[in-house]
Amino acid sequence: MRDALVAAAFRLFPERGYEQTTVDDIVALAGVGRRSFFRYFPSKEDVVFPDHERCLADMTAFLADGTAEDEPVRRVCDAARLVLRMYAENPTFSVQRYRLTKKVPGLRAYELSVVWRYERALAEYLRGRFGARPDGTLRADVIAAAVVAAHNNALRSWLRSAGQGDADTAVDHALGFVQAMFGDAPPAAPAEEREEDVVVVISRRGTPMWRVVREIESTLGHD
Repeated sequence: MRDALVAAAFRLFPERGYEQTTVDDIVALAGVGRRSFFRYFPSKEDVVFPDHERCLADMTAFLADGTAEDEPVRRVCDAARLVLRMYAENPTFSVQRYRLTKKVPGLRAYELSVVWRYERALAEYLRGRFGARPDGTLRADVIAAAVVAAHNNALRSWLRSAGQGDADTAVDHALGFVQAMFGDAPPAAPAEEREEDVVVVISRRGTPMWRVVREIESTLGHD
């Protein structure tokens, strides 16, 4: 019945418009009563986002199941991938919802509130992991926001392409950026195992420092 209500709603929204479609219209097409609708969805907005409560619960459980050995930033990036999986399960529906949400300001506001709940779940996990650090709360909140921003940047690009291409690759690339910025760096190799590079740069007096740095990077192959 829940799926039937969602299907009925998304048949009516393109035909009549979101604002013009009522709950009575949806239940009439689905062949159920109003009481059945509100048993599954507290409001009309909720029928547009029928899967976020389940996904948020899955994310919260995934984070709670982590261990002290898990690298925290990697763990929250993996948690964000659960959201991508939800969207990728039904690309046609996800693209249709994305286009509808862009047209209806009220739905955009509702979606932002859902995104904030995901971010809060990530931040709460990270606060628990970084709580002993002087900057633990700040670090947790910044990383959570970065994970959500990176994930959503890649996800929306995929949705704008009508679900074409590899969403996993795009999101992995975006989250990899966050891990590189905030994740724990691998331990440095012992001094005897590291190769030392000695670079001599000859430049005129007054050469801008950015040009000197560029010469060094070019010599080391770091372009």
